[in-house]
Amino acid sequence: MAKKITPPTTILITGASSGIGEALARDYAGPGRFLALCGRDKGRLNDIAKACRGFGAEVEAKAIDVADRDAMARWIKGIDAKHSLDLVIANAGTSSGSGGRGEDETQARDIFAVNLAGVLNTVWPAITPMRKRGQGQIAIVSSVAAFRGLPGAPAYAASKAAVKNYGEGLRGWLAADGVRVSVICPGFVRTRMTEKNIYPMPFLMDAGKAARIIRKGLEKDQARIAFPWPMYAMAWFLGACPPAWTDALFKRLPKKD
Repeated sequence: MAKKITPPTTILITGASSGIGEALARDYAGPGRFLALCGRDKGRLNDIAKACRGFGAEVEAKAIDVADRDAMARWIKGIDAKHSLDLVIANAGTSSGSGGRGEDETQARDIFAVNLAGVLNTVWPAITPMRKRGQGQIAIVSSVAAFRGLPGAPAYAASKAAVKNYGEGLRGWLAADGVRVSVICPGFVRTRMTEKNIYPMPFLMDAGKAARIIRKGLEKDQARIAFPWPMYAMAWFLGACPPAWTDALFKRLPKKD
């Protein structure tokens, strides 16, 4: 059984200007907490930072692109030097929208730059100081889409599969150093990214509820936090099936635009 851990007091969240990242920032905000928040939309990020301060948290917000390796390293190292980070949540992610025409090469490269390189740019500046201190927690946001390549969103599914496997590997590697790692695999969550989807989204969940599930899972040091369970079970099953059994089904699914 997973052991409940001490709640973090210094938390860094990427992609905090909307969706799950915003919901997590609001959920963690409170007296005695320091939040380091980043996102690409400066206006929304500042509004969220103001709201979190209203809940009693100390907040430092930075408009930054997680794909910028040097800028992320400077920012995270600077934050950790002033506030030793307890929890880093690599949440920033992007998709190609929806509309039926699939992903072009530029979109595919942009998706990998944010969803994969952005995770590396977030976790590595934190890994070294956490290992030196012998404590810390890293959360990597993947997706239930990670369990099977999706013809309608190949880059998105592949990037989420990569960070899922990477996080699971990091968990085993960093455990001896006292650094905990969890991988988060949400299903459909009501966010700016999903609001433009033109197809049905089974078990669609509000971002606030998703944030509460994630926080509870992190407090228990769960290796994989996947939800909602019917969507997770379906994704796991389809991923376990031979491609020949499921190709026809997936070819009929809507494509991302």
